[in-house]
Amino acid sequence: MSSRTSPISQPITIRRAVARDAKRLTRLVRGSGAYEGKYAAAVAGYRVGPDYIEAHRAYVAVGSDEHGGRILGFYSLVLAPPELDLLFVADEAQGRGIGRLLVAHMQSEARAAGLDRVVVVSHVPAEDFYHRVGAVRVGTALANPPAVLWDRPQFEFRIPSE
Repeated sequence: MSSRTSPISQPITIRRAVARDAKRLTRLVRGSGAYEGKYAAAVAGYRVGPDYIEAHRAYVAVGSDEHGGRILGFYSLVLAPPELDLLFVADEAQGRGIGRLLVAHMQSEARAAGLDRVVVVSHVPAEDFYHRVGAVRVGTALANPPAVLWDRPQFEFRIPSE
């Protein structure tokens, strides 16, 4: 378990997700304001199940002050092939540096696993975020109907060895 303090918010703890977090993570994905309107179909039936959490390196950011241990965001790192599969921050917690903390944690986990690159297929509205946290655009993932009807930017995090 690691603790990091965001320069613009309360202390945040990042811990490994456990099976009992599954319903909360599913609600966070389905309730994301970034997936409203034309993007809603992409997450309407999405489920983060206990089996997914156990199969991948999923981590949650938990607020330790006014949020009383509530999950404020999470990510999932798939090792083979190396991919940041999910990264979500609760709407009410955005703008506090939580996404940046999760990315830094993911990079540390990737480095520890011996990875030198991690790919992410970004949601279109998150493209600027990935640029700001150091990802490099490497291409475009084409639409995949019926769930995803739009092309998405594809990024890569380069993971330097220490």
